[in-house]
Amino acid sequence: MKAVTWQGKRDVRVESVPDPKIQEPTDAVIRITSSGLCGSDLHLYEVLTPFMTPGDILGHEPMGIVEEVGAAVPDLKAGDRVVVPFQIACGSCWMCENSLPTQCETTQVTGEGMGAALFGYTRLYGAVPGAQAEYLRVPQAQFGPIKVPEGPPDDRFVYLSDVLPTAWQAVAYADVPQGGSVAVLGLGPIGDMACRVARLRGAGTVFGVDLVTARLHRAAQRGVEVFDLRDFDGEKELVAAIRDRTDGRGPDAVIDAVGTEAHGSAAARLAQNAAALLPRKLSGPFAERFSVDRLAALYTAIDLVRRGGTISLSGVYGGMADPLPLLTLFDKQIQLRMGQANVRRWTDEILPYLTDEDVLGVEDFATHRVPLDDAPHAYEMFQRKQDGAVKVLMKP
Repeated sequence: MKAVTWQGKRDVRVESVPDPKIQEPTDAVIRITSSGLCGSDLHLYEVLTPFMTPGDILGHEPMGIVEEVGAAVPDLKAGDRVVVPFQIACGSCWMCENSLPTQCETTQVTGEGMGAALFGYTRLYGAVPGAQAEYLRVPQAQFGPIKVPEGPPDDRFVYLSDVLPTAWQAVAYADVPQGGSVAVLGLGPIGDMACRVARLRGAGTVFGVDLVTARLHRAAQRGVEVFDLRDFDGEKELVAAIRDRTDGRGPDAVIDAVGTEAHGSAAARLAQNAAALLPRKLSGPFAERFSVDRLAALYTAIDLVRRGGTISLSGVYGGMADPLPLLTLFDKQIQLRMGQANVRRWTDEILPYLTDEDVLGVEDFATHRVPLDDAPHAYEMFQRKQDGAVKVLMKP
């Protein structure tokens, strides 16, 4: 089959690889009909290269048709249409039963000290072959796949794999009061959808911050009050402008949908690039012990949120040596919540909104739909924020 493979920093290629097969009774194999390109895939393209191996298959946002199931997968059959969550979880361990499938005790990558295995996301998360491919082996298929009806286009459901539950959890963790205010930093796919979810769940005012014109325009069209970073002389001016809109206090909550590759963190970017240039035997251990994130967005969130407010982190962070202003966090009594989205925790809440009314705008959410063979160009375009790219779907 064809699959998108990682070959080095900013080097992805479509190659022919062996077709996946059932390996365990709890496996399924699906034929992929749509697969998303996620902002966190760009971290593999750029800064998490020490944890990658040439030939790794990328991608973790798939849906498709079941081709084959193992003997211990009673609720799926060939021909079922399914969305596959990005994390791999059993559904029956203590963590899963307590709505934390990201920490599944069956699939935890204990050798790396990490949580549940993820599709297509480095050796830290199990080096499981990913979903930007024609076919996918799905471990723990007795729990993970979400059956969806025939008829509507893939675009209605594919975001259940990641974008929708990640945005939903970001807003839930932000704990925005009914009629309250929330600022979303970063209007890529997750930030854009988080704005939509926040409005749906009753936020009175949603502020959106970015520096890409197309993203700001998309958010503004859906009632978000947008702030263009390029209009301000530094973070302090931006914070002051949003405080002016919230009686001088700041918003009730801030969602950081940017993560480790924030603009305005030159020293951290230099450190990330230096780690990626080390020989493979050195780069992994160095990154594990001394890695730092570009924290500009998080620092802005800490400054911006009102006293007693909440910061919700949905952007991926991976630093082990990050300096944090703990005095400010403590003094402002800020609540801080974060983590990978617990997909199956939220899907039953989200599905009722995926109707013909399309209140979340999922069916026109993708800005680009490309064949799998165009993946290298899609990665470059998305990474450089070219051609208005906000969300890319690949069609094998």
